[in-house]
Amino acid sequence: MKLIYKYKLTLIGVLIGGLAGFAYYYFVGCASGTCSITSKPLNSSLYGALMGGLLFTKTKNKYI
Repeated sequence: MKLIYKYKLTLIGVLIGGLAGFAYYYFVGCASGTCSITSKPLNSSLYGALMGGLLFTKTKNKYI
């Protein structure tokens, strides 16, 4: 439980980023299928989760 509390902000960033990545795939996407990130929902969601986690981790470390 301490681990979840310690990384709470990072986990929130991962969830928000994953949802944003899937939304980007769903609404914008790549019609031709040649885009490496946005051609599949899994790729787009994982990339968004990674970026969200990094963004929220950087923000967390900046203010602590």
